[in-house]
Amino acid sequence: MPKIKTRKAAAKRFRLTGNGKFLRRRAGHNHLLEHKTSNRKRKLAGVALVSKQDLANVRLMLPNTH
Repeated sequence: MPKIKTRKAAAKRFRLTGNGKFLRRRAGHNHLLEHKTSNRKRKLAGVALVSKQDLANVRLMLPNTH
């Protein structure tokens, strides 16, 4: 059997927490920032947990992390 390979694009975008959950960046914090409020930009700068619906896909892309 061949080795199971990690999707490198996904490995750069997701981090695993100690409890086995995945962290992701929030969308919308790269450009067109001058018309967004400071409060909104501050919240976009943080990380978020991957939703329950997307978790199966992330686990398939990162097979050696769990």
